Parts: sequence; C-alpha cells; structure tokens
Amino acid sequence: MHSTHLLLEEPIRMASILEPSKPSFFPAMTKIVGTLGPKSRSVEVISSCLKAGMSVARFDFSWGDIDYHQETLENLKLAVKSTKKLCAVMLDTVGPELQVLNKSERAISLEAEAFVTLTPDQEKEASSELLPINFSGLSKAVKTGDTIFIGQYLFTGSETTSVWLEVTELKGDDVVCVIKNTATLAGSLFTLHISQIRIDLPTLSDADKDVICKWGVKNNIDFLSLSYTRHAEDVRQAREFLSKLGDLHQTQIFAKIENIEGLTHFDEILQEADGIILSRGNLGIDLPPEKVFLFQKAAVYKCNMAGKPAVVTRVVDSMTDNLRPTRAEATDVANAVLDGSDAILLGAETLRGLYPVETISIVGKICAEAEKVFNQDLYFKKTVKYVGEPMTHLESIASSAVRAAIKVKASVIIVFTSSGRAARLIASTGRQCLFYL
Repeated sequence: MHSTHLLLEEPIRMASILEPSKPSFFPAMTKIVGTLGPKSRSVEVISSCLKAGMSVARFDFSWGDIDYHQETLENLKLAVKSTKKLCAVMLDTVGPELQVLNKSERAISLEAEAFVTLTPDQEKEASSELLPINFSGLSKAVKTGDTIFIGQYLFTGSETTSVWLEVTELKGDDVVCVIKNTATLAGSLFTLHISQIRIDLPTLSDADKDVICKWGVKNNIDFLSLSYTRHAEDVRQAREFLSKLGDLHQTQIFAKIENIEGLTHFDEILQEADGIILSRGNLGIDLPPEKVFLFQKAAVYKCNMAGKPAVVTRVVDSMTDNLRPTRAEATDVANAVLDGSDAILLGAETLRGLYPVETISIVGKICAEAEKVFNQDLYFKKTVKYVGEPMTHLESIASSAVRAAIKVKASVIIVFTSSGRAARLIASTGRQCLFYL
C-alpha cells in the first residue's frame, strides 16, 4: 500500500478499517464552513450544527436581505452562548453573479428542443418562454453557439433541476436560446453561468459594498468571501475598501476562484489574498471534467506552500436530499484532506438541505479519519524545503515548534499570540491541532 505520492502514514492494517471509529476529545482539524439559511437558521439547529463540528458560519448575500441575515446571526450568537462553541462569521459577496429572477416563485418547466428568451427587462414575468435576468449586457457578451447554464443556488448537475442552453439568436438586448435538456426550475432566484465568457461587472459591486458597510461593520465579520475573484487587483481593491471601515481592517479576505479568468491569474491572486476558496461548482462548468481534479490538487499545493488556507466546496451535494453521502463523495472529502485542504465549505447541503446537522457530522468524521493517516512529517519537510533558507526569525521559531511536536507526537500546540500571526505561521508549517491564547 506504500506510495510516495500520497500523504499516508504506513503501515495501515486492513483489519483496522473494520474497527469502529474512536471518539476524540479534539474535533477534526479540517474546519467546516456551514452556510446558514432556511433549513439551518433556528437557534436549535444552529446549536446542533456547532456541536456537530461547524466552526465558520457563512452568510450568502446572493439571496435574502440584511434583516433576514441579521436575524440568523442573532440566533447564531445565542447558539454560541448556549453551546460554548466558538464560530467565526463569513460574509459571502454576490459579485458579478448573473441571476434569473422569478418574482412569482412558480415552478418553470423547460422542455428540451424548445426555445427560451433571456431578457434584461426585469419587469416581465418569468415563464417557460421568457426569463428575466439582472444583466443588460448579455447580448454583447455572448455569440451564437455559446453555452449558458441555469440552476437554483448552485449547480447540482442534475438534469431535472438545472438547464443547459445554447445561444441561437441575438435580438437587440435579448438572447434567444434552444433548451438542451428538460428541467423544472423552482424558486425565486437562479444562478446563470456562461462558460469561459468574461462579464464586464465589478467584482465588488455597489450592492456588496452597501451590505459590508451596513451589516459587515455592525457585526465585525471575520472573513470576506470575495466571489468571482478574477485578478489580484480585485483583492487589493477589496482590502482598501475594508481598511477604510475601521473595525474591518483585520477581516481576512478569501478569494473565491470560480472561472477560467481567476484560474489564469491564480498565482497573483494567492499572493494578495489571505486564503483561497475553490468554487468547484462553477469551475466544473468552465473546465472539462477531467481537468477539475488537476486544478484542485495544484491549487491546494500552492496554498499549502504559501501558508494560506485552501477551502474546497461541493463535496457532498447528494446530502442536500439524502441522509448519507455517495461512496464517491465520501472519498472526495477524504482526498481533499489528504491533498492538504484546510476547510470544507458546505453550501446547499446546509442552506436548504434536509439534513444540515447530519451533513456536518459525517463530513467531520470523514475529515478526522483522513487526518489520522495524514503524514505530518512529510508535509513538514515539503513545507520547509519550499520556504528555503535563510528563514525569518518567526519562521525559524514556527518550524522548530512543529519539528518538536512531530518528534514527541504531541497532540496539540499551544500558542501565545496577540495578533494571531505566530499561530497562523505554525498552522501553515504543520497541521497539528492549535489552541490560541
């Protein structure tokens, strides 16, 4: 079973796989980001999510208003107080996301080989023949033959809940498309994605800035998820904006890579961002399926060597409606951990899924099992070799602490820190459990 390419400790006894998992005093080191929404916003459910292992609560502003999310956050505060479990707050921006608006919220049935028109006239009613969108420049951005994807929240890939369109004609500001698969769109809002086409909209929109000023500042958010990050300049502009808001100057910016443009400028974005979110849902549309794994492994490695957190999304989609993940999904979670991912982000699974608590619990268990066979020593040696010499004083202290922890097989490293910099540096050098003091 030995392999120099996998970060696995040897030997692994096959019989040990059949033994029940032993409960641990410490939760999985891989963090779980849960998106709070209709199915996960009550105090009771949030409390259960925290107990199950959620350590970051994500607030997705692509839907819901400020008052709605504030009410959810107040419930989170009550849950944190009652469970005594710490939880960070992440604000996820909308960015240049294209959306189909369905004000009536009636289900829209689309039949394969029929035609549908996308129009920027948002006053019109959504129907099987006409879909209003929030972008007036679509007809200028696309051409005949381009592919457009539409789905609820995030794309599931299911042919019954998301639809593929092919552009057949441009009529002024309207775009006429032929429907490639039969589907039913249910809800008030659907995401629209055009494969490998640049949309000329700002990464941090005026609406995003308004939310940050009114909601982010008030609640002193810990993380800003910058959706559709395409250039390093996007991160710099967002950081400059946060620096002017006083309390948010220490808010960490996680660049969300969602398309080819962000992938192309990945190295520069990584230098500027505090962390990276690999949005595999949208990337899976822009990239051929056989290339998605390659980008994930390369991106996670680069994040590890740069000492910046890598967050992977879209791992247990089926748990939106089912109590157990598929075999492939369970393996995907474990492989993400073995690749070096620092966190797993759950979107629709907790936002509108039927089993938010169970999803967090089982993802946490899979992460914990993968961490047991993660080769800490090999990871440490790779990191130190990449950093090279001479090290800074702080890097030297961090690497020495991790080396000592590996030698004595320490379970935790306790770090006294005022800014958190030393703790983050030690965490980037080794993957042991940390306590900040």
